[in-house]
Amino acid sequence: MKKIIIAIDGLSSCGKSTMARQLANQIGYIYIDTGAMYRAVTLYSLENNLIVDGKIDEEGLKKALPSLVIEFKINEETSLPETYLNGVNVEKKIRSMHVSQYVSPIAVLGFVREAMVNQQQAMGKKKGLVMDGRDIGTTVFPDAELKVFVQASAEVRAKRRFDELKAKQGEADYNEILANVVQRDDIDMNRAISPLRPAEDALILDNSELTIDEQNQWLIDKYKEVISA
Repeated sequence: MKKIIIAIDGLSSCGKSTMARQLANQIGYIYIDTGAMYRAVTLYSLENNLIVDGKIDEEGLKKALPSLVIEFKINEETSLPETYLNGVNVEKKIRSMHVSQYVSPIAVLGFVREAMVNQQQAMGKKKGLVMDGRDIGTTVFPDAELKVFVQASAEVRAKRRFDELKAKQGEADYNEILANVVQRDDIDMNRAISPLRPAEDALILDNSELTIDEQNQWLIDKYKEVISA
């Protein structure tokens, strides 16, 4: 059976990673969460004083970037990929609201995007890959055989993020999360480099009213259509 590249883009907190991870597990493909890569760079910046009072030390980050090693390793207990930064598991840290507040300003930097895109394209050379993010179908893999753009209302996405954080951390602020979702949409869609938008040949999926099982079934059906064509 031929192997393809599956590019899943979409708005923040719309369930891209969940559906991409599930599909990869189901069809035996490698899954890459590109958002986690930008979050790892953001975490490094926060922990190394490259973001102070909301301002990014771009020159400092540019010098540090070549030394950052971002990897994905499978957790043997959960069978899910987790993010490692310079050999340290940072999966939980990168999902915090503190990182969420700064990830879009970091991701908009041209030299950061160039470095991440180069890594992502190298990962896809052998195909058999499911990758999700903001610009996978438009910039990273414009020739991907299957492109999907996922969307949902800001309120629905904020509620999902709220539930996720409350389950992991025991507390969360819905209004803060909603404001962050709206802010990230604005930054992502209006940035000068690789703005968030559907590829011309992407399939649009609004999952506001779908269950996880329903969206997963929709995606596997689209995958089967492509590989059987």
